[in-house]
Amino acid sequence: MAFDGSVVACLKEELNRKVLDGRILKVAQPEKDELILTIKKDGTQHRLMISVNPSLPLMYLTEKNSASPLKAPAFCMLLRKHLQNGRISAIEQPSLERILHFHIEHFNEMGDLCTSILTVELMGKHSNIIFRDGTKILDSIKHVSAFMSSVREVLPGREYFIPFEGEKSDPLNSSAEELQKLFESQPAAKTVVKTLYTSYTGISPVFAEEIAYQAGIDSARPIQSLNPEELHFLWTSFSSSMQKIRDCAFAPNIVYEKEIPSFYGPFHYEIYKGQKTEDYESISALLYDYYAKKKTVTDMRQKTADLRQIVQTLLNKDYKKYDLQLKQLKDTEKKDKYQLYGELITAYGYNVPESSTSMKAENYHTGEEITIPLDPMLSPIDNGKKYFEKYSKLKRTAEALNEIIVQTKTEIDHLESISASLDTVQDEADAVELKKEMIESGYIKYKGKYNAKKEAGKAIKSSPLHFISSDGFDIYVGKNNYQNEYISFKLADGGDWWFHAKNLPGSHVIVKTNGKELPDKTFEEAASLAAHFSKAEGAPKVEIDYVQRKHLKKPAGAKPGYVIYHTNYSMSAETDISGIREA
Repeated sequence: MAFDGSVVACLKEELNRKVLDGRILKVAQPEKDELILTIKKDGTQHRLMISVNPSLPLMYLTEKNSASPLKAPAFCMLLRKHLQNGRISAIEQPSLERILHFHIEHFNEMGDLCTSILTVELMGKHSNIIFRDGTKILDSIKHVSAFMSSVREVLPGREYFIPFEGEKSDPLNSSAEELQKLFESQPAAKTVVKTLYTSYTGISPVFAEEIAYQAGIDSARPIQSLNPEELHFLWTSFSSSMQKIRDCAFAPNIVYEKEIPSFYGPFHYEIYKGQKTEDYESISALLYDYYAKKKTVTDMRQKTADLRQIVQTLLNKDYKKYDLQLKQLKDTEKKDKYQLYGELITAYGYNVPESSTSMKAENYHTGEEITIPLDPMLSPIDNGKKYFEKYSKLKRTAEALNEIIVQTKTEIDHLESISASLDTVQDEADAVELKKEMIESGYIKYKGKYNAKKEAGKAIKSSPLHFISSDGFDIYVGKNNYQNEYISFKLADGGDWWFHAKNLPGSHVIVKTNGKELPDKTFEEAASLAAHFSKAEGAPKVEIDYVQRKHLKKPAGAKPGYVIYHTNYSMSAETDISGIREA
């Protein structure tokens, strides 16, 4: 999700409520491209974090503080000199730009009251914090010379202007006629979504997708293909979205995909309808949580990257091995034909002349006449023996292959279950448990002699996921095979219900009944959890097997989390779990 103009507008509304008319107590510059302003208003202190890191420009209110360097940078010292104890008199957002102007009243060296402007530009690689007196730049956190940009220099003494201003239209002050003229001027092949985000300031591609979706128009359609009625629908949707921003009718929320934050926005976007969402009263709290959670997911993915690589390498190897074994097994199907040939030659070969290259005989299974190839260098009886030898050899090969194929398939299933578990890793303990399983399964070589009991004592404990159904029943979801085995064979009683995606690697799900009969709604929610925490790859519906715990069996010597059952029920379930409460 881009930090677009609608998000900045939502942030401006929050800053107007919380820090407008507040006084700047402290100015800190913890990083070369980051500022923290401590602002006091109505007896409450707020910290405004501003980062113009080109890879992640951000601004939000936070309670967190960062350590500052012993010697403050020159830009920080300049801001302290002029802005300390200054009052924020206005916060402006030009058009729907990703820019905020903070107007700050303060006293100059002569003791006269004056107003300076601190401009924050959150525009990707062009992000900057600029301190100015009117249009004259006094300094900036990043200096941009003519060698770095042919569009605008950002240096002390230069005139300030907004880069690229005029290239795009102001969406907040547009009209239906302007939109129509704008669309008519576009190249015929240009799509609806691209026209919106390249023609108006502050509109990101995903915001443009939402506008088109609300209008009932395929965003990938060429703009010139829209008829007058569709253009009217598009304008209605566009105008409605802009009115929300003008009215400050914001509803900040994070959208999740498989428990991972995938999108955030200042409104509820209909294109994400049905996915799990988390609402926030504060856009600042949202931004902090979103990027903190994203960082946790990223860190966990980095920590498990080696495990993923090992699992995928082993799976690729086993897939090839499995395909080759199946092909070899198919080749052994000739054994039945060779057995038949041997039996027919033994029964009727006495009539066949020596040096014959073939013989005809009736297949006593089907009644059809078949031709049997013969080696003219061998007698008919020796030809029969040769076919029996081929049969015996292929039979032994088939028996060995059937056993090997079962072993290979078992290993593939186990590795796929580990792969699925890697997608549910949430913390260090989950990663440690998976690594332990891979060591004990022989997929990772352990330096020295591995002592399972000793390592178990040192391991960080990881817990299964815990949900509460709409009817108040406890539902447990295993995040890896050890947890699957624990909840299925230790936590669950015989009368509890077990759920799992049919023929797919995924989590075991247990519903604790406490001797009560489960309502239909709880069955549906448990099945949805089993579908969600599986390798269903976001399929809208997944077939789920469910059975009472007493019908589960674990074969002797089986891998962790492996179970068998011979009687079960099945149902189709959605992967959406947004309505299920986590305990």
